[in-house]
Amino acid sequence: QKVSELSGGEQQRIAVARAILKPSQLLLADEPTGSLDPENRDLVLNFLLDMNKEGKTVIIVTHDAYVAQQCHRVIEL
Repeated sequence: QKVSELSGGEQQRIAVARAILKPSQLLLADEPTGSLDPENRDLVLNFLLDMNKEGKTVIIVTHDAYVAQQCHRVIEL
């Protein structure tokens, strides 16, 4: 299936899978939970927080107050 044919949630889950498979010390996540239902939002958020606990720098851009509350540091613009 072509990427353009996937739903927003499917595209986001693929992006998370790529982050797992391609290790790095920095992960930039722009609205990583924007198109997800609460259950999948929590799965993705927990994954990102676990990566941070493992010593990786995770920067999340979000409009979701719940996601922001789970982060260690919040910078509002």
